[in-house]
Amino acid sequence: MSDAKGAGPALAMLGSVPLFSGLGKSQLRTMVTSAKERTYRAGETIVKQGEKGIGFYLILDGQARVEKAGQQVAVLGPGQFFGEMALLDQQPRTADVLASGAVRCLVLSPWEFWSAVGNEPEVLRTLLKETVRRMRSGPAALSD
Repeated sequence: MSDAKGAGPALAMLGSVPLFSGLGKSQLRTMVTSAKERTYRAGETIVKQGEKGIGFYLILDGQARVEKAGQQVAVLGPGQFFGEMALLDQQPRTADVLASGAVRCLVLSPWEFWSAVGNEPEVLRTLLKETVRRMRSGPAALSD
């Protein structure tokens, strides 16, 4: 993502994500500038259950619904995220995520993530804590 007008809000949103709260501004900026911005139309599938997970998604604009076995389990909006488990293991997605309307996301691949935080033990600890917290919260909290 370029340093154009969207980089500032994306930087602030990424910094507010619990997984990345331990990062400094330069690390966040590195992730935002190397991430891709994607847009989705209403009804479009963002990620599909069972497909290989290859990225973390931060919703910048719009809303998306999380479904498991055809049942809605969550609705996500700006500043919310999914796909954090894919940063760790790249295993199949555990849910479908569909755009409820027009949705704009910042998409971070595992290699962009690891190049920015690979030497930051506190960030890795935070990532693991958040993943475990979501696992303990039950199926609705897991949207990867």
